Amino acid sequence: MLECADGSYYIGVAQDVQERVDEHNAGRGAEWTSARRPVRLIWTEGHATLSSARTRENQLKGWNRKKKAALAGGSLRLRSGQRA
Repeated sequence: MLECADGSYYIGVAQDVQERVDEHNAGRGAEWTSARRPVRLIWTEGHATLSSARTRENQLKGWNRKKKAALAGGSLRLRSGQRA
């Protein structure tokens, strides 16, 4: 998860996270981030497969801003058995 200069969040999948952040900051990333540079990495998590990473990406994109901020800030509270 990236935080853009305007405070918005961007969710994506990358094999090399730092390289992808650098691409976004160079204007070679998504249109969204190109117009909102610089960006900074605020959350990352590993996945065993591209499929599971894409599933998680879609889940996070469906979250509201408050929940994304809580995840990135480490304060997301989960009920027993619930996955972030």
